[in-house]
Amino acid sequence: MAYRRTPAVQERLDALRTTLIDSAIGLIARDGYAGCSISAVAAEAGVGTGTVYRHFANKGELFAEVFRIVCSREVSAAVESGNTARADEGRCVAAVSASVATFAERALRAPTLAYALLVEPVDPQVDTERLLFRESFRDALAVAIAGAVEAGEIPDQDASVTAACIVGAIGEALILPLARGAADAAIIPALLTFTLRSLGSPT
Repeated sequence: MAYRRTPAVQERLDALRTTLIDSAIGLIARDGYAGCSISAVAAEAGVGTGTVYRHFANKGELFAEVFRIVCSREVSAAVESGNTARADEGRCVAAVSASVATFAERALRAPTLAYALLVEPVDPQVDTERLLFRESFRDALAVAIAGAVEAGEIPDQDASVTAACIVGAIGEALILPLARGAADAAIIPALLTFTLRSLGSPT
């Protein structure tokens, strides 16, 4: 008869998996991807290295999961701020600006983590998640941009292309500040000005 985990056992396993992921996120935020290892995650979580491998086959699998969770969190935060701004101001362009501002602000508050998410060399499995992250952020901005076009707030344009260009520009503008671990707060207004000009919005 095949062994069937009881709900209590499964709950403990799920809790341990969450602990491992949280420990990995903390390590990346502090030391970057290069400064993390399976043994470091195990030590941070207070378990043996073998325990980590019972949940994840290798470092790439573990950190792909970490990137998936963190990237989803960042996109959700950007989208939420955009939706709030649109509701408050009644303009789709406000949603785009708010999403860009939120993404940049959160990145600058956690520069080591943001640098790892955006540009630090990673395993191929992790890089796949990075591409999906950029795609998700692009798609979120594209929805707001398409809404702005439909509402007559900005000129007609390919929303996906404009969104992709904005996402790429944000990453490029933040690379050096994130690598240094600090940035002048003026970078955010500059990014917003660039975003509005890219959209063709007068304000």
